[in-house]
Amino acid sequence: MVQETQIRASNLIFPLFIVEGDNVRSEVGSMPGIYRYSIDNLLREVESCMELGLRAFDLFPNIDETLKDKYATASTKEGGLYLRAIAAVKARFPEACVITDVAMDPYSSDGHDGIVENGEILNDETLVILGRMAVAHAQAGADIVAPSDMMDGRIGYIRNVLDENGFTNVSLMSYTAKYASAFYGPFRDALNSAPKHGDKKTYQMNPANQREALIEAELDSREGADFLMVKPALAYLDIIKSLNDDFDLPIAAYNVSGEYAMIKASAQNGWIDEQRATMEVLTGIRRAGATAILTYHAKEVLANKWL
Repeated sequence: MVQETQIRASNLIFPLFIVEGDNVRSEVGSMPGIYRYSIDNLLREVESCMELGLRAFDLFPNIDETLKDKYATASTKEGGLYLRAIAAVKARFPEACVITDVAMDPYSSDGHDGIVENGEILNDETLVILGRMAVAHAQAGADIVAPSDMMDGRIGYIRNVLDENGFTNVSLMSYTAKYASAFYGPFRDALNSAPKHGDKKTYQMNPANQREALIEAELDSREGADFLMVKPALAYLDIIKSLNDDFDLPIAAYNVSGEYAMIKASAQNGWIDEQRATMEVLTGIRRAGATAILTYHAKEVLANKWL
């Protein structure tokens, strides 16, 4: 009766990894309980999640190295893995909310979120590729496109491109404050998408900066974002609260792979109570102001009736 913070199934988004093949269900070594799915098994997983009341899914592709190139051309190729997966989920489960990742790194031979030239990221040239990706995702059936690249001006560019192509109802979930974090390692293992050289510090945010997040949020809000996201979540609860306090848009938070892996590893060693730790983390993220939480715990929380 007096509990101030509530978490419901509608607050949760489940990230899912996709690979080519048939009947593939391959566990991610650094993320116990999380798998890469071929499209047939992806549909089975979505169905089992929806039976638990989970409705929102963020899809991420594991692309074969032979298909990667400097300009991420596989990202918009007709018949490609990701576009087939989006279409398959929406065809089978039209009531599901499908969120897609707009970024070059899964398809880039450089492993970066932008075009690399002489060791530098070409911001404006990258926007053209991101716009094409967003339109391709919308054509395949995406409900929400989520640019995770952190290029300047990409929200406005993508919004304009979507509108020009008739996708005015496709929403934009912006990775507004995406920090250059140490907690992304298991995710990069899952997708084999780590940078081949250098790092992402020139376009992702410095973990020491708070006011910069407010600047980024103001820009994204003006450019047409429908959600503002903070990534990672656990070490940046103050950023979630700041954005929630200062902006009227819904706030999303990504409870990232490294945060998930810490709880799993500690629980497996008997160092913490997994249920209590998981719910404490998710409650903290929700209490800070996140309306939507992307978390690898989503299915187990509902399956085990932890809410």
